[in-house]
Order: sequence, then structure tokens, then C-alpha cells
Amino acid sequence: MYLDDFINYLIIEKKVSDNTKKSYYNDLSKYINFLNEHNIKKVSDIKKDNIIKYIEFLNKSKCSPKTVAHNLTCIKEFHKYLIKDGILDVDYSENIESPKLRKSLPKVLSIEEVNKLLEFPLVTPFDYRNKAMIELMYASGLRVSELVNLEINDVNITMGTVRCYGKGSKERIIPIGDIALEYLEIYINEYRASLLKGYFCDKLFLNNHGKAMTRQGFFKILKSIAQKQNIKTKFSPHTLRHSFATHLLEYGADLRSIQELLGHEDISTTQIYTHITNKKIRDDYNMSHPRSNK
Repeated sequence: MYLDDFINYLIIEKKVSDNTKKSYYNDLSKYINFLNEHNIKKVSDIKKDNIIKYIEFLNKSKCSPKTVAHNLTCIKEFHKYLIKDGILDVDYSENIESPKLRKSLPKVLSIEEVNKLLEFPLVTPFDYRNKAMIELMYASGLRVSELVNLEINDVNITMGTVRCYGKGSKERIIPIGDIALEYLEIYINEYRASLLKGYFCDKLFLNNHGKAMTRQGFFKILKSIAQKQNIKTKFSPHTLRHSFATHLLEYGADLRSIQELLGHEDISTTQIYTHITNKKIRDDYNMSHPRSNK
């Protein structure tokens, strides 16, 4: 049912990440299997009712609204591709509404928690690597995938910038602060070579085997440091990105600048951080004003 062709289109034309590719493939495989089980063998036989029945099936399977919405997004992109390629004449998925999602505010660390996280002792070369990684992530707001895919030449110590490639392989240049630069320079000049262990690897951050750091590896490191530093708040690498944006906004940064730094295409994505800071203002008011509560 043209699934492989669609995935190749996503890779070549859309330049999606491996994770996005896998996500689309998994969701659409289930969709196509469902159609086959209901004797829909050709894409030209798919009607609106078939798509609605699949969405109802997902709901009955107790999938979360977020999962159902993601499945429908994949289906819609697949059908758009089939129209674009002239395989279908009518897109029956176009007017099917996604489930309404309850928007939750992203979790952030306080500035005190970030400082506590970053104050772990530096003894081994791995400690200096970890320090450079976490300082850079908080200083730049990089996604974890962007962090682990950085190459050695992407950091310009002299200019104080890092170059990364975000969603759709879009390049952006991000300024980084003096503290992150200091520890990056120490890691690169004094410790990185010792981590290579005879291998050649152009990735900036290396794991304990001299190969490229992985997303999972970074998460384990972050979790371990948080436990040792007695940070009780549960958080993920993406929390550092949220914290970066929120703290910038709290200290007066322009929303458009934060949008550019984060690599958001749409300003509405960045505006979620204004809700966080507004909530903090309200919480501070309620805690501090003598007549805020009856």
C-alpha cells in the first residue's frame, strides 16, 4: 500500500529524523494492517468511514488522546502524499478532526535546581565530558538529538557559538555563554582525545567505548547525576531545554529571540513558555501578597 514509498519520501524530501521515520512506519503499519483485516487491499478503496472506524478502534483500545492524534497526523500525511503523487484523487482524511488534547505546561527546573545539578564534582575525564554536555545543553536549549549529533567542528570556541541541525535538517547557529564555553574548551583540549580509545569518531561527545554518545546514554548520565546531587524533581533531557527557554523569558529575553534559539517554526510553539512565567508570577503573588487569599 505504498508505505515504503512514503517512508522514502519522508527521508529524501522531508529529511525527517530516524525517530520520526520509525514513528510514522510503526503507526502506518498498524493502520494498513487494520485495513487489510477489513478487506481493504488497495488505497483507492479507502473511504472516510474506514479511517473513522480505525480511529474508533484506537479509542476502544484505550490509546491516549495524544496517541490517537499522532496516528491521525500520520494518516493525513500519508494521504497527502498519495494525492501529491497522483495515486489518489480524493483525500478522505482531510476533514477528520483530531481529538482535543489537554495542554499541559512543560516541566521546568528552578534556577537553584539547575545550579545544583551542575555543581557535581569533577574528577575523571567522564566527569568533564558530562559537565560540558549539560552546561552546553542548558546554555543553548538544544534538543537531546541535536546535542548527541554535534560534531567536533560544530563548536566555535573563538566565536562562542555552536552550529546544529534541527528538524528538517535546518541549520541554526546558537551563541553560548562563557561558562559552557570554558568547560567545552577543557573537555575538547584536555580530555576528549583520551576517550577515543584508538577509534576515529567526529562526534563531539563520546561514550565510554570511544563511540558517539547516544540519547539513551545521555539520559542515564543525567539521571545518575541528578540522584547524586539529591535533586528530587523528576525530569528528562528535554526539561533542560524547557528550563533554558523559561529562564531566558523570566529574565527579559524577547519571545522571537527564544523562538530562533529553539528552532521553532511557529511562534505559537514558543508561546507556551509565557504561560509558565505567567503562572509563576501568579504563584509568587499568592505566596507573597498579604491579602492575596481570604
